[in-house]
Amino acid sequence: MSDTFPTTRWLHRFAVATCCAALLPITVGAIVTTMKWGMAFHDWPNSDGHGMFAYPWFGSAIDKFTEHGHRLAGITIGCFSIVLAAWTWKAERRRWVCWLATAVLAGVIIQGLLGGGRVLANDPRMALLHGQFAACVLALMGTVALVTSTGWQAVSGQHPTTPSPRFKTLAWSLPAVLLMQSALGGWIRHLGGGLFEHVGFALAVLVLTTCVVVLAVGHGSQWLKPNAWLLATVLVLQLSLGAAAWVTRFGWPASNYVAVQGAPLQVVMRTTHAVTGQLLFLASVTLAVRTLRFDWLTRRVLIANVTTEGGLA
Repeated sequence: MSDTFPTTRWLHRFAVATCCAALLPITVGAIVTTMKWGMAFHDWPNSDGHGMFAYPWFGSAIDKFTEHGHRLAGITIGCFSIVLAAWTWKAERRRWVCWLATAVLAGVIIQGLLGGGRVLANDPRMALLHGQFAACVLALMGTVALVTSTGWQAVSGQHPTTPSPRFKTLAWSLPAVLLMQSALGGWIRHLGGGLFEHVGFALAVLVLTTCVVVLAVGHGSQWLKPNAWLLATVLVLQLSLGAAAWVTRFGWPASNYVAVQGAPLQVVMRTTHAVTGQLLFLASVTLAVRTLRFDWLTRRVLIANVTTEGGLA
């Protein structure tokens, strides 16, 4: 985490653009899962025997159109990742950042292979893994965007307060807890189980996220607060979408609302809930990385002070 090299503003912007572009295959993939169109094709990387770019996409049925669109979106984010990795190696002198961008490219490649393996094996468990790994790759992209930002360097000139052990533990635990909750949601979507486990575990997510937000805001750093409030906002949105997904899927007898399977509103609510879960995980990871940054900076200052005092003794 060396602070001796300046960031490249356009590289940061492209890293942010890569994160945004990644939402396209994630969203289309979520639609495919919601509609159970994952096996619209039984071959890969071809689509019904056609090459990826030779398939008559616009003349296909809706399930094949969406699944093939998901594949094309995957190729698109692959191109973004190649450029991001190459640009980072050219413009960045912090080698650990270069390797982080390379990990993004490797993650995208692995993600594509997982998607293809899911089709060839016709295994919903691989579909579950495919979905969870997407969240990890998105978080890696977000981390690259964070560490190439001017704010990452600017904070090194401040004198941050040391994060409390409780804050660090909770902030670093939150991404793991959210990934578990996401896996429970994937269990529902891909394997048809885990509904009440997912709903019950949401309480733990609510409590832990609230604690992390309160501690981050209470830390007093202007660099942590925006991320903390973003995390809180996405959490509220996610809980609301979860309730809407429940109602549109199972109905609400008290209001005489009857759920219609495959209805547009149900598809939108369930898909948006799945995508927002990945955004919540991303926000938790960037907050954890910011906390790690502060911890590293304060340790560096402490070591420098001890060294200075030792030299003057």
